[in-house]
Amino acid sequence: MNRSQPSAVPFDVRLMNITATVLFMGCLALLVAALGWWLMRTPAFNIGRIVVEGELQHNNAVTLRANVAPVLKGNFFTVNLKSAKETFEQVPWVREAQVRREYPNGLRVILKEHTAEAFWGPETGSGLVDNAGEVFEANLGELDREGLPRLQGPEGSAPRMLKMYRQMVPALKPLDVSVDGLVLNARGSWQMTLDNGAALELGGGTHEDVMQRVQRFVRTLPQITSQYRRTAEALESADLRYEEGYALRLKGVTTGSGPAAAAARARR
Repeated sequence: MNRSQPSAVPFDVRLMNITATVLFMGCLALLVAALGWWLMRTPAFNIGRIVVEGELQHNNAVTLRANVAPVLKGNFFTVNLKSAKETFEQVPWVREAQVRREYPNGLRVILKEHTAEAFWGPETGSGLVDNAGEVFEANLGELDREGLPRLQGPEGSAPRMLKMYRQMVPALKPLDVSVDGLVLNARGSWQMTLDNGAALELGGGTHEDVMQRVQRFVRTLPQITSQYRRTAEALESADLRYEEGYALRLKGVTTGSGPAAAAARARR
């Protein structure tokens, strides 16, 4: 029994099929491109709505939209969300921004502001430290808290200094005084100023070393001040950098605690 063999497709037919397929795909690509071009440029998709959310204390949603919207480039499809995020984060007091698209022509922005916990750097500056230890610049006239301490230290030391400050606050509570300023110098030595103007040399070492000296000082200071019928408010200065004691100055009186402190006082 003879079986018929399928005849091969002629070359010119195959060429026509390939050409037709290429033409079809080309037209389809052009159609998609044209549709995309229209979508990217039609006014219907221009950014027309920006919803701002978050607990805002120092910024106003209306003002934010008015200031940021003219800076944004592109429409709903072409706007760069990363650039938009960075633009919002350049606004004073804004710590973090999350930006996402909302069809057909909107953006939703969730903002987190800095919560100032201390001043940073010299008194002539406008630096602040937030509750996460991040340094930022802001208009100090917009502060909604009074009595913030001032921290001064090497670049990058703000988180460490904020931790030390937070440890100092409860440690000094028995003396009924608070921290007005805290300095960490380049050699790693700490100085502290109290709200009554007293200056304390705390020395260096680990946080635990410094806190042990401060706790010893707080524990024994009332015994010394009572001998001279004074309170911690009479403290003018103290040097805690001795292993067995400390030297201090009270208003009208200079004394010490421990033999090392007495010897240090005698050398003055």
